Amino acid sequence: MTSIFDADGKNIPCTVIEAGPCVVTQIRTEEKDGYSAVQLAFDEAKEKNTSAPLKGHFAKAKTTPKRKLVEFKTFPDEKQLGDLVTVTIFEEGEYIDVVGTSKGKGFQGVMKRHGFGGVGGATHGQHNRLRAPGSLGASSWPSRVFKGTRMAGRTGGDRVKVQNLQVLKVYEEQNLIVVSGSIPGAKGSYVIVDK
Repeated sequence: MTSIFDADGKNIPCTVIEAGPCVVTQIRTEEKDGYSAVQLAFDEAKEKNTSAPLKGHFAKAKTTPKRKLVEFKTFPDEKQLGDLVTVTIFEEGEYIDVVGTSKGKGFQGVMKRHGFGGVGGATHGQHNRLRAPGSLGASSWPSRVFKGTRMAGRTGGDRVKVQNLQVLKVYEEQNLIVVSGSIPGAKGSYVIVDK
């Protein structure tokens, strides 16, 4: 993340995303696959770390092995096998959606995970209860804890979509786009950018 100044002098927080070049490695069609989509591949991978079936898959598209394969069902124009998709498909000022995997936080308590307020007050005989969840259920009915009750547990590491981020700048030479606001995931992690 970084920040840039707009024409009015406002400081806008933004994220820099490397979005390409992506290679078209497969064209899905209604006749053969039952749906139409375009498969894009991104980021160079070592030959020795690529399985034999995938090597053949990339050879068919006349490209080197890649790390990430993603299908897009709606694509603006017709693509052929081996075509390059670069950041030129984005325009400054348009809005995009970004999908990524959020940072994993490990096992967390209810205050961090669900925003509970904790047990009110540290006095009146309270002892080490400040961040506790409180009661979990009712009484002899229903004699159980309802499914979905918010409790402590694994947090983060989920697929998250952030919608309507504005494209502020497009750098064609470096294949970079600058979008307003933050996106899910750690630095250097993979994201899917959807128009």
